[in-house]
Amino acid sequence: MADVVPQQPVCVLGLGLIGGSIMRALAAAGREAFGYNRSVESAQGAIADGFDATTDLTGTLHRAAETGALIVLAVPMPALPNMLAHIAEVAPGCPLTDVTSVKGAVLDAVTAAGLRERFVGGHPMAGTAHSGWAAGHSGLFTGAPWVVSVDDHVDPQVWSMVMTLALNCRAEVVPAKSDEHDAAAAAISHLPHLLAEALAIIAGEIPLAFALAAGSFRDATRVAATAPDLVRAMCEGNSGQLIHTADRAMELLGRARESLATHDSVAELVDAGHAARTRYDNFPRSDIFHVIIGAENWRDELAAAGRAGGVIRSALPVLDSPR
Repeated sequence: MADVVPQQPVCVLGLGLIGGSIMRALAAAGREAFGYNRSVESAQGAIADGFDATTDLTGTLHRAAETGALIVLAVPMPALPNMLAHIAEVAPGCPLTDVTSVKGAVLDAVTAAGLRERFVGGHPMAGTAHSGWAAGHSGLFTGAPWVVSVDDHVDPQVWSMVMTLALNCRAEVVPAKSDEHDAAAAAISHLPHLLAEALAIIAGEIPLAFALAAGSFRDATRVAATAPDLVRAMCEGNSGQLIHTADRAMELLGRARESLATHDSVAELVDAGHAARTRYDNFPRSDIFHVIIGAENWRDELAAAGRAGGVIRSALPVLDSPR
């Protein structure tokens, strides 16, 4: 067995908050990385800060193909199909990952582009309400969960590359199936965005509310400061799961409203919510160290360990490729 796959260059397509932070984190880890961004402002910002960046997509992809670089898709969901078409034309043999907040829709797009064989989905659970190159920093992912998909098709060598990328960014790798990720993301990321928007709207309709607003309102509406196009992209890209989760939230609120109207009580909702939050506070985080990437049933073992709260904090061994 080999401990790690040799570290190839990393090609980051999109130098906003996430892509730009990946570039910075890789530089801090001593990894070779180069990047592309459509906007001149972000590309020039990266260059001014000493990073290898350009607005030449075709040249960047030729360089990735020549060096066997791991390509990281860090562009918004609506830009993916066009970007994948360019990759399929210029660098179809490169290993490929992404940092998008939905996994099923990305996998469908990658499959449609004919690139599934070398693709492993990823999603760092980190971010701020700010965007662009200037918003990024090398410590954005430190200690953050970084989902790496263990769908049935994933290649063990490429999976190890993506795992190593996340570890180089000082994240903690959480293995998960794409559909399970999307169900979880709807509950812990996408629905909170919609609730934050609704809370902000409701408060804005009450003249005194903003004058009185303090910690509870600030914390509950923080993500409403995110650029609307980014919120739309993540929520609309996960519409199937988000509809189900929104229905559940409205069911709980509807029952609470009915109880408040008939019994002057919200005890059922408050008690259950407090208990669920307490379970989250005490949720175990154990190290995954027993799985060998490429061994029999390794994907299912990793997915089960991720569901149970397991994380990868140091690189797992990989079975040697067949000679």
